[in-house]
Amino acid sequence: MTKSYKQINQDQQAMGSAYKKASTETMSAFIALHQAALKEGALSVKHKELMATAIGIAARCDGCIAAHVAAALRAGATRQELVETIDVAVLMGGGPSVIYGAQALAAVDELAQ
Repeated sequence: MTKSYKQINQDQQAMGSAYKKASTETMSAFIALHQAALKEGALSVKHKELMATAIGIAARCDGCIAAHVAAALRAGATRQELVETIDVAVLMGGGPSVIYGAQALAAVDELAQ
């Protein structure tokens, strides 16, 4: 099974926009939370996106992997930093994280192009 993480991001943006129209207050609050949690602070945006990537892997969330790998790359994360992030997710999430970690590496390679 081949996934396109670019397509997952595009699809999620479209579905997220539709959901925001249906539930403006909830989505606006979630977007504000997202912005507050991921802003530059004592931890860099890059490090926060790496953490979000690891959690997305452990939670087995394709949309989370696609979004946070792309954001980590935009924030300057290297392929090796993402590989080590996947390693930590595997440590914490066991066998299922191996599967999603391998898929996250495919996302890194696709989205880094």
